[in-house]
Amino acid sequence: MISPGLSDAVQRWLAELSAVGGRAEKTINAYRTDVFGFLEFLQSYYGEASGGSALAVLSTRDMRAWMAHERGSGIGARSLARSLSAVKNFVGWMAEREGFDPTSVLMTRSPRFQGKLPRPLEANAAKAMIETVELQSTTDWVSRRDAAVVTLLYGCGLRISEALSLTGADVPLGETIRIKGKGSKERIVPVIPAAQRTAKAYVASCPFELTHDGALFRGVRGGVLNPRL
Repeated sequence: MISPGLSDAVQRWLAELSAVGGRAEKTINAYRTDVFGFLEFLQSYYGEASGGSALAVLSTRDMRAWMAHERGSGIGARSLARSLSAVKNFVGWMAEREGFDPTSVLMTRSPRFQGKLPRPLEANAAKAMIETVELQSTTDWVSRRDAAVVTLLYGCGLRISEALSLTGADVPLGETIRIKGKGSKERIVPVIPAAQRTAKAYVASCPFELTHDGALFRGVRGGVLNPRL
């Protein structure tokens, strides 16, 4: 049985994601299912009730055992990746409040998908990817930044170097954007509504001043974002 304290923690985490992160009800419900499923696995795995202390001692082997269990139950790689992202976010949230080291969980590798993602993505796939990326960080503005970058990459077809070359002068994003690519060749790229929305949300939450000539996407210390997201 999952301890009442841990169950309450999950509800508080979800409430925070809904209120601060602006997650949709459908997304919140999916995260609830993912995390409670993980906690129920721990209960079976350890053979005892799962409390907050169980999260503090999780090892890489424990995480691999859970992922193997999920795949053995017929869970696809993409669904497992989403579940893993939810678990990482929750464990990171708990670690900040309980003072334990979540490295073994946060460093767990996501399962690989077969084949390449289409460019550009279908609307539903783009939405799912944005939501997954937003889970990767417990910091709101970083989540919004990553979502904006990913939307430009997979929704608008930009290269990472092109997305990171954008400056404060490029926002707010219009219906098209002028990009200078390889060989200094310029092209006009259509900007999908999702990219406009995620960029706007990032700009509104970024703690650093975004100047006309300065980089649009910033690292956690305010410098230009490293391509290795």
